[in-house]
Amino acid sequence: MINQQLLDELGAKVKAVIANSPARDIEKNLRAMLTSAFARLDLVTREEFDIQSEVLARTREKLTQLEARLAEVETDVRREV
Repeated sequence: MINQQLLDELGAKVKAVIANSPARDIEKNLRAMLTSAFARLDLVTREEFDIQSEVLARTREKLTQLEARLAEVETDVRREV
């Protein structure tokens, strides 16, 4: 759910900054804090987004087809009346 590449990049930057620091577990704590913050944001992965976009596109296409079919049926009913 969380972009692992983003977390890895942030982790690498933090590691570079504190490599010689006595507070070596800052990276671990920061990673946990960021993971928690991103989880609360209810983010989705790019893959999940792409899948839902495809579903939406198919749904829109089906809706267009159904609207066209309904218009045909309405036209037929008006002719019969």
